[in-house]
Amino acid sequence: MGGTEPVPPILSWKGCSILRRFLTALLLCAGLLATAMPALALEPSSRPLYAGMDISVYQGEVDFNAARDDGIEVVYIRAGYGSGGVDAYLQSHYQGARAAGLHIGFYHFLYARTAAEARAEARFFAAQLSELTYDCRPVLDIEELSGLSSAQASAIAAAFLEELESLTGQPPMVYTSAYDASHMLDSSVARWPLWAADYGPSQPHVTANWTSWAGFQYTDRGTVSGVSGYVDRDSFTAEIFFSEAPAPGADTYTVRRGDTLWGIARRYSTTVSALASLNHIANPDLIYPGQVLNLPRGAAPSAGTYTVRQGDTLWGIARRYNTTVSALASLNRIANPNLIYPGQVLRLPA
Repeated sequence: MGGTEPVPPILSWKGCSILRRFLTALLLCAGLLATAMPALALEPSSRPLYAGMDISVYQGEVDFNAARDDGIEVVYIRAGYGSGGVDAYLQSHYQGARAAGLHIGFYHFLYARTAAEARAEARFFAAQLSELTYDCRPVLDIEELSGLSSAQASAIAAAFLEELESLTGQPPMVYTSAYDASHMLDSSVARWPLWAADYGPSQPHVTANWTSWAGFQYTDRGTVSGVSGYVDRDSFTAEIFFSEAPAPGADTYTVRRGDTLWGIARRYSTTVSALASLNHIANPDLIYPGQVLNLPRGAAPSAGTYTVRQGDTLWGIARRYNTTVSALASLNRIANPNLIYPGQVLRLPA
């Protein structure tokens, strides 16, 4: 008992070997679980969401009044495809959707395999849009990516979107699958809002580049009154609209980036204090995109004014209101037609 007894090892060599095997198995299981776990789902860029569908020649004739009564608020219509293909039902769908009072947008199905071809298709789409009236962002539908690298696909998409925005003065949007958004299109394309297709999950599973979605196509087997057979169904955020777009009949307004309470009050012929009181806003200088404001009953946008939004150009506003850049510049004493800013309230010609 007089000497110090040797301290036994915590684990023998054999024990260490067993531990190593256990840890290896544990790490392997963790890796398999990580592989099996779904990608993180994107959240919408704002709420509330708008119920939509997208259609083409494949849906044939549509009863848009029945679709509206079934809850459809937004319809995206295929305008064309490639460098000259026009959807056979473009005019029929367009006139029907307008008559039903739906929010309307158009998309172009891309076939381009080079940036030059993409720009040519964008010019064709822009020419089509010049003959149409719509309140939703024009959309690039990019799906045919077989044989392309991510860099090639991204360059083609960016070329189309840049050309389209330059020609129309309107900020577009890109439609693609959640997989291609994650693996085929890079951050150069993520400058534009995403409309992602992903069937099954409650939110699109996009793992890279985008942090939110403006559109979510959640099934290609939807059913809607007034549409024969299956139809693509979508949810959209207010980001798809060029200007405010409350649900039909609702006395609400969804705040957009660049809005001020003063600008909204002026647009709806009310006062800042009335809006602040109705919405329990303590600080009238603090509102945020996606916030849904209650409006005084019966409030409607003031005739003869337009509040500039982020991405607007004077050319685009003039085209939207059937006037000219020079008329708007003169009426609003704008010295440089290329310089307007979000929140600026423009008078419109009578």
